[in-house]
Amino acid sequence: MSNFIGIDLGTSSVKILLTDERGKILASSTRPYDVYRPQEGWSEQDPEEWFQEVLEGLEELNARDVAGISFGGQMHGLVALDREGKVIRPCILWNDGRTEEETAYLNETVGREKLNAWTGNIAFAGFTAPKLLWMYRHEPENFAKIDKILLPKDYLAYRFTGEFSTDYSDASGTLLLDVKNRCWAEEMCEICHVSKEQLPALHESYEVIGTMKRSLADALGYGEVKVCAGAGDNAAAAVGMGVVGEGGCNVSLGTSGTLFLSSDSFSDVHGKPLHSFCHADGKYHLMGCILSAASCNEWWVHRVLRAEDYAAEQAGLEKYLGDNDVFFLPYLAGERCPHNDVTARGAFIGLNAESDRGQMTLAVLEGVAFALRDCLEEAKACGRAPQATSVCGGGARSELWVRVLSNVLGISVCGPKTTEGPAYGAAMLAMVGCGVYRTVDEAARAIVRVLWTREPEPELVARYEKKYQKYKQFYPALKGLF
Repeated sequence: MSNFIGIDLGTSSVKILLTDERGKILASSTRPYDVYRPQEGWSEQDPEEWFQEVLEGLEELNARDVAGISFGGQMHGLVALDREGKVIRPCILWNDGRTEEETAYLNETVGREKLNAWTGNIAFAGFTAPKLLWMYRHEPENFAKIDKILLPKDYLAYRFTGEFSTDYSDASGTLLLDVKNRCWAEEMCEICHVSKEQLPALHESYEVIGTMKRSLADALGYGEVKVCAGAGDNAAAAVGMGVVGEGGCNVSLGTSGTLFLSSDSFSDVHGKPLHSFCHADGKYHLMGCILSAASCNEWWVHRVLRAEDYAAEQAGLEKYLGDNDVFFLPYLAGERCPHNDVTARGAFIGLNAESDRGQMTLAVLEGVAFALRDCLEEAKACGRAPQATSVCGGGARSELWVRVLSNVLGISVCGPKTTEGPAYGAAMLAMVGCGVYRTVDEAARAIVRVLWTREPEPELVARYEKKYQKYKQFYPALKGLF
């Protein structure tokens, strides 16, 4: 039996899974690395550091009989290479906020209607196209050196194979792809001063792009290993959760948060602050993204409370469900959906002399759930109204948070047996690329199993509906102060 490796290139660490072809996890490795912030609002990483940590993680697995490798990766990052294939400058990450002016130029001067017609989306500060414009304007000498433009996971694929490639799901988040027609958008290339020759070859997520370099395979003790294109982290996570085809839904409570709706057909968002992207199954998805989710809880527990035990902080908070007078705006890194505002900031609202630590802790969980409800309302306006969702990410380990989420969204929430997210989905994509399964849908049906389901509670749904209607008023009231 062959084995497969899925690599999740995240923002704070890389996670690597070794599985067999039935999806059983045989080994795993997690290697952390830093985010560098040379200026306020900036967020960068060194691609070489990713590669070295991946190599060390692969060595830790001590894997044998590896047939295929694939990736899930943080999206939107700009990796610029020169003619020698060397990195020109540190990668500008998805949560970098330096491109406010460039984003406004694209949305207001070029215009949302044109962007929507050319790409299926509008501009967000985290997307790759505004980063290219920023580099063109502020680092012209570096910009002039660009020979190839890659996304983070695609840099790993390049180092493994020597091929310049990307997949449609990750390319969708560049604002350089005509998502509906699955090709690079010439108009956007012209606006961003790049040529299609500088962009990587486009592939479906499960397609083989090459084989691992012989020297690298020998060093790791591998035979011939096929390397598949992989997917953006949310699309890969959705595959790992079995969310493929028409009508699937997944919520991710990771560093950022997403509401991910899979579909057989392209969704025209008509300029709304949603992402209409290609999916890793060869079809499409609609997604709402909030920039801070589990990272809000980490900030509150670690940085503010100086605590370590998440479960202890949440113990006994059920008594406040639906009756918490404290609200929290989770905009610690600005916000994407629905406000598209890099200047938005977090806030506690409703504090009084009786407010305690527990109410503030619960408010953080509720605030993230309300922000995801914002995404759900935008999706409903586009004709997508899920009745159930799976949930993944670090926040999914909290039973309290899952209960809050179910009642704020008003839908059932389920969790599969394996919740390893992007790395697991990446391993499944490698299985498809190597022919173990004919399609991504077939792999999902064979491998993914639901372990538990949380149903919404009508009384709490009603209470949270009233709280959500109040929550919606806070951002407009505070926007001018940000």
